[in-house]
Amino acid sequence: MIAPEDMAHCEAAIRHGSWSFHAASRLLPVHVRDPALALYAFCRLADDAVDLQREKASAVLRLHERLDQAYAGKPRNAPADRAFTAIIESYEMPRALPEALLEGLAWDAMEQRYKTLSELRAYSARVASAVGAMMCVLMRVRDPNALARACDLGVAMQLTNIARDVGEDAREGRLYLPTEWMEETGLAPEAFLESPRATPVVAQLVKRLLREADDLYLRSESGISALPASCRPGIFAARYIYAGIGGRLRRMGYDSISARARTGGAQKLGWLCLSGLRTAASVVTPHSPVIFARPLPETAFLVEAAAEDTAPVNDWSDTLYEAMAGLKAQDAARLQALKHSSGQVRTPV
Repeated sequence: MIAPEDMAHCEAAIRHGSWSFHAASRLLPVHVRDPALALYAFCRLADDAVDLQREKASAVLRLHERLDQAYAGKPRNAPADRAFTAIIESYEMPRALPEALLEGLAWDAMEQRYKTLSELRAYSARVASAVGAMMCVLMRVRDPNALARACDLGVAMQLTNIARDVGEDAREGRLYLPTEWMEETGLAPEAFLESPRATPVVAQLVKRLLREADDLYLRSESGISALPASCRPGIFAARYIYAGIGGRLRRMGYDSISARARTGGAQKLGWLCLSGLRTAASVVTPHSPVIFARPLPETAFLVEAAAEDTAPVNDWSDTLYEAMAGLKAQDAARLQALKHSSGQVRTPV
């Protein structure tokens, strides 16, 4: 049970930090909405703890310690930590799911780049699909097929976010576009980061990324129809609100360098209404055979971790340990450099 004061803090954090999710969550039943807001508050806390800190490696390592404390039933004395611990206890949340999120944040801290679409999907699986799988756990959905489609939706949303933020990321020295795609067009990644400009070549890359996202949005719909009927409006709403960002980018000529794609309140209201209609239709129409499509190879480990009666066939933990070991080495090197710097004696000139 999440304490009321902790719940109020989590809801306020999401209302101010993610209007799109907060709007979609209003369509969820209360018994799902409250833990969902608490889950997103913890994920948001994790993301901000890394994104807003200069020493990102240290931030991820501290988050891993906080996750250890939560799973030990002794959370840090903070509302989001206490609420997430309550979720762990009430829903038997598989630890592999939040650990996957932390691994994605570790990749961010290591300023990892992604050569291929598959590598970018693997990143998206960790920072977005892991959250989708945790949402399924909150809805008491452990069916592998529904989980696979939830992971499709997570990857689609993250690809949309990446397409929207190409310019903003580049100005911060971050690059998520597949470097293989860039090289195919003759666009050198380093040259782009030095001077990010809206060009037809960059527009084509953004367009290509959104096409990949659109395919996954369509695949995800069969999974939404497999959720409890009371949960479908909120998830359809999230699907349409995020896909709407891609629609806005299209109307901007795929230029995510000069301005940020934004959607208005009236548009969101329209998508909320559409979500209700789609839910009503899903109650009376047969399930699409698309639900039985295999999960993306990059998200299969999440499906295995969250599904009931599914024996894991892949040991992905080595990648997590490798990422954490890399961060520890990076942080140790930073501390050693600081120690060496502070120990040096300046010679008077």
